[in-house]
Amino acid sequence: MDPAPQTHPILSYVLSRIPTLSKPKPAASEFDIEQPPARTPSPRTPSTAGEFELVERMPGLRHPSVLRAMTRAVADVSAARSALLVLGPRPDHELVDSSRAIVAAAEAGDSRIPEGDVEACRAVVRLEETHDAYEALLQEAEARLERVYRSAMEGTDVDDGAAEGGKDGGPAAGAEGGDAQVQEEVVAVLKQAEEGKPVESVRLVDRQLRQLPEAFGRIQGLRVLDVSRNQLEVIPDAIGGLDHLEELHLAANSLISLPDTIGLLSNLKVLNVSSNRLRALPDSISKCRPLVELDASYNGLTYLPTNIGYEMVNLQKLWVHMNKLRSLPSSVCEMTSLYLLDAHFNELCGLPSAFGKLSSLEILNLSSNFSDLKELPASLGDLLSLRELDLSNNQIHALPDTFGRLDKLEKLNLEQNPLVMPPMDIVNKGVDAVKEYMSKRWLDILLEEEQRRIAAEIPQASSTPKAWLARSVSWVTDVSGSLVGYLSGNEKSEKDAYLDQQF
Repeated sequence: MDPAPQTHPILSYVLSRIPTLSKPKPAASEFDIEQPPARTPSPRTPSTAGEFELVERMPGLRHPSVLRAMTRAVADVSAARSALLVLGPRPDHELVDSSRAIVAAAEAGDSRIPEGDVEACRAVVRLEETHDAYEALLQEAEARLERVYRSAMEGTDVDDGAAEGGKDGGPAAGAEGGDAQVQEEVVAVLKQAEEGKPVESVRLVDRQLRQLPEAFGRIQGLRVLDVSRNQLEVIPDAIGGLDHLEELHLAANSLISLPDTIGLLSNLKVLNVSSNRLRALPDSISKCRPLVELDASYNGLTYLPTNIGYEMVNLQKLWVHMNKLRSLPSSVCEMTSLYLLDAHFNELCGLPSAFGKLSSLEILNLSSNFSDLKELPASLGDLLSLRELDLSNNQIHALPDTFGRLDKLEKLNLEQNPLVMPPMDIVNKGVDAVKEYMSKRWLDILLEEEQRRIAAEIPQASSTPKAWLARSVSWVTDVSGSLVGYLSGNEKSEKDAYLDQQF
């Protein structure tokens, strides 16, 4: 896969401008899964729009010296991209989870698992780890390119030194906390807690904090912790000690991961980890059963925890847009309290087949999954509470036949899809016209199925007039013969005693 312009904008731009790093064109008989046949880009395609926006914001990218330095910085990426051509697509996260479980069971001595299955599972795990390594390489390359660009804009030498510079990228990177004033605020909060004074809310927003002290995890009675818009790279494990915490806001930091102890926050209702650098959420987050709102947007998530839906049965709002999700786990269908799901701008290839079980869902945004999202499950028609649906900027050719059952749907966006069902002239008339058209189509399908069922119950041969007449004559003949035989008195059976009385 190529680096996405949304997550690796500079790297994507540089790779598109450096001929020596461009992938060779495949032979006519070959099919390159990562490089489909060239086509004329639309002015609204995400790569074009992202590139235009990037150059507008960073015009120095066009400077030859910057491009030369960046060429040296992305040499390793070229080799990794070639390797991925051989690897093929990344495996589904649920498959990886089950493969790891089988391998673990085999290594623990379970002899019931065939050796061939174990080897296949090991191959899946190795493939996932290789893709992880590639993603880490992309992240590192993007950071190096940012340093090259920053050096150029600051007027310093643009060379490999800038690309290989410190990862923290600034003179203040070694600071353990913000400035003296911020340190005083932190100390004052901790001192108040140590003195036994009630501390229910701590808000240290936009303070340039680089570190959250472990002591914060010992503030008993804390209900709200907001450290958004800082420079935090790590959240201490001690955070799990906040038994009464109800809201945790970590948005707009530099977090790469969350501690597993977050699953110990048994009263947490609101969690905001948007605009970080998260590539995964810890599996333990599923243990936060009271959670009502989860915002994990604007990260680099490639999957959600497999069991997230089985535990988070109280979740009402889930924002996971602007990530790299390839699928949603089937357990999401168990979130029967879910009111809002925003998964736009990902890499979704579809939805779980049981998606219609989300009986409380009213707002669904699946827009801008672009070439990946091509079809929707039939169970979409079971979302009887759905009021708003955005499917724009995808590759959907047909709405599910059950779509007409969405009686409460008020807002519908189907722009930028190659729709043939319903026809575009119907789509252009608005949501009511689409619902009416799909409802009639659904009724026609049901009538067709009923007719087929009836036809299957009555053999085709018996439905012709000739066959009906022959069958009727035969029946009359049989009845007449029986009656004549009876009246002649030949061999009357005992069971005809009642008829004797009648005659």
